[in-house]
Amino acid sequence: MDKSWLNLEQIKQHSLDMRQFIDFRESRLPNGMRIIDAYNSSGLTFTLLPDRGMDIWTADYNGMPLTWIAPASPHPPDYGQSWLSLFNGGLLTTCGLTHVGPPEDGRDIHGNYTRLRATIKGIREFSDIDEDNNYHLQLESEINQSTLFGEQLRLQREFSISLGDPKIQIVDRVTNMGDEPVPFMLLYHCNIGYPMIREGTEFLVASDVYPRDADARAGLKTWNHYDSASVAYREQVFFHHVKKKHPESIFAEVALLNQEQGLKFKWSTQNMPYHTQWKNTRKGIYVCGVEPGNCIPEGQNAAKKSGRLVMLQAGESKDFVLSIEIINGIEHIQQCRENIQALMKEGAAVRGCNLSAYQQYQAK
Repeated sequence: MDKSWLNLEQIKQHSLDMRQFIDFRESRLPNGMRIIDAYNSSGLTFTLLPDRGMDIWTADYNGMPLTWIAPASPHPPDYGQSWLSLFNGGLLTTCGLTHVGPPEDGRDIHGNYTRLRATIKGIREFSDIDEDNNYHLQLESEINQSTLFGEQLRLQREFSISLGDPKIQIVDRVTNMGDEPVPFMLLYHCNIGYPMIREGTEFLVASDVYPRDADARAGLKTWNHYDSASVAYREQVFFHHVKKKHPESIFAEVALLNQEQGLKFKWSTQNMPYHTQWKNTRKGIYVCGVEPGNCIPEGQNAAKKSGRLVMLQAGESKDFVLSIEIINGIEHIQQCRENIQALMKEGAAVRGCNLSAYQQYQAK
């Protein structure tokens, strides 16, 4: 499709309201939940959930769904229900902020963050600031995970979209507002579904690959390929020690590719040295995860024993950057493939990734 009409100067000649082309638009569902629909004239649209940690629920590109969603979702936050019963699926479910992994010591699977409500701080617009004369919108929000006599954590989240660009950028800053160090676990649970992932889809990543357990070891030879949906499939989880360009970059990137298009994930490894791959090709709940984080989903207790647990000091802040981008067309898919393959040969393993306990089963 010809996109020459996206020229910013031409748009200004014909319209006085940029919401015709790009916007974050808030509304409310019958169950009372707030939603924010985002669009930017690129074919990419997605829906944010301010009442569920400002995570991403539905997302599609030119009418094609990118993610699996749970029946009857989005579910309102409910502390009387388990994390799994409240799992919306969706393009992003944030896990943390003090626990990521199986239930333990009164902590539910993957922590309480996803039950928290966001405060919308505002929408900022930027235009005429880059060489391509583009237009950008930035949605700013704030989420507090605060417990009396417990952790006092604040997450400031910004979503950025640009006119005509099928890409989402997420920038988070997590600050310990309290006066004591607290355990800090953060994982971005990006959930991809059919038809973006289906039989024949390939996962491309420059990394050393380690299976989590016996189920994953059984699928080690095909960790990067996805099969058709099967009954009673047992999830397989792989940990990746990713590589980045050396020495000029701090970013890692991975991609899900099929013949028609791809989905690329790129993140700063400065505070996120870990990446977990979740394969779940089970019939009816066919959903697989790309999960960068400052941890692996092992739980707070295991992270302490392994030396992987991060402590956020009083007053300390850490920044996180993640982008999700559509790769469209055979030429761009091939270029993405070549870039990651080159990274596998020439890249440097990111620092701070401790997976030594899993190395005996490393994929060759």
